[in-house]
Amino acid sequence: MYVLAAIVSLTLLGLLLGFLLGLAGKYLKVESSPLLDAIEALLPGSQCGQCGFIGCKPAAEALANGNAPATICPPGGSALAEQLALLLGLDLDLSDVKEPELLVARVSEATCTGCTRCFKVCPTDAIVGAPKQIHAVVADACIGCKKCIDVCPTECLQMHAIEVTLRNWRWTKPVTAKAEVNTMGEALC
Repeated sequence: MYVLAAIVSLTLLGLLLGFLLGLAGKYLKVESSPLLDAIEALLPGSQCGQCGFIGCKPAAEALANGNAPATICPPGGSALAEQLALLLGLDLDLSDVKEPELLVARVSEATCTGCTRCFKVCPTDAIVGAPKQIHAVVADACIGCKKCIDVCPTECLQMHAIEVTLRNWRWTKPVTAKAEVNTMGEALC
């Protein structure tokens, strides 16, 4: 009898609190700017901090307020900068933007002590392992932010170029005909 009363009272309490949370979520919702949401959707969302901000949301806020250039995200490269400039209506000069070199971390098994410092700072959980065990890096998840290298006490992590395989190979973008004509015209003059 007491067990049934406890089950019924906890169920009613759960339903009441769930209803109150639903009302609070509906009426106390903080509206955000659609521009801010669009900018944040374009950013990688890895919270790597390479832009100088804590994460992608503060970077998006700085972009929306005009306090940051469209070239703020190093992992995004010029493609992301072009998309951000188009969205924000900015003129963009990509002459000083260099394409990011695609690097991934690798663990040297001979020197890894399993201290777990590296996977505690990894923003994408690309490093797997257990305490006092050798760790490994999941190359598909690694964004090359180098945070793990900064905290590794044995220097067992190194950055390596991504190996080109059939899975990640991309055709290089061809030179446009307009750019070819301009270079040919300059060469003839």
